[in-house]
Amino acid sequence: MPSELDLSLPNITDEHFQIPDLIRLGIPNASKHPPRILLLYGSLRERSYSRLLTLEAERILHRLGAETRVYDPRELPVVDSVSADHPKVAELREFSLWSEGHVWCSPERHGAITGILKNQIDWLPLENRGVRPTQGRSLAVMQVSGGSQSFNSVNTLRLLGRWMRMITIPNQSSVPKAYEQFDEAGRMLPGPLYDRVVDVMEELVKFTLLTRDVSSHLTDRYSERKQRAEKEAKADQAKLSGAVG
Repeated sequence: MPSELDLSLPNITDEHFQIPDLIRLGIPNASKHPPRILLLYGSLRERSYSRLLTLEAERILHRLGAETRVYDPRELPVVDSVSADHPKVAELREFSLWSEGHVWCSPERHGAITGILKNQIDWLPLENRGVRPTQGRSLAVMQVSGGSQSFNSVNTLRLLGRWMRMITIPNQSSVPKAYEQFDEAGRMLPGPLYDRVVDVMEELVKFTLLTRDVSSHLTDRYSERKQRAEKEAKADQAKLSGAVG
């Protein structure tokens, strides 16, 4: 988390704010380290409302006890235009491997998510040498719009999250007329839309705590176990044939 980020939350009413509790969640023996959340946003504008909303979410996550990293998409090459060892690609993949949950926030442009955010997701492989940088991780989705309320971007992000084998939480945030929801300093104004962002981040932390220790079991598949067994059997047969020969 950038040290220069202002972590104050003047819009939070402390008496109603709760940090998720492992005992109340029924997992007293779970991992005790802070939930690790990666945040991605989808605009390179100087005053990017998806970035401002993402930073607001990061502040809330920090108050909820999470550890955060926000990926800067500037200078990330178009997918497949360079090799995966490019520094910006390597950084993104490292962040995803580090994470236990994600937040994806996109502007709605022409009724869909932006290429900026899709490019980041496209650089994350489903599998790389047996390691899956997204499978089993929790996911919260958000969008900002220049016009009236819409859910096109969050719906698309949910589809992508399912394709990336992530656990997308039920709640979501859609901020219409985003230019009216932030002050000159880039801080989100109080109101129902802000409260929804708090709801979403609280739910994300809860789902992350509930699933992170068992994500490998939750995503263990019959078909893959069967394929592994068949591959191992063929390898053993090849070894036996070689030894006999």
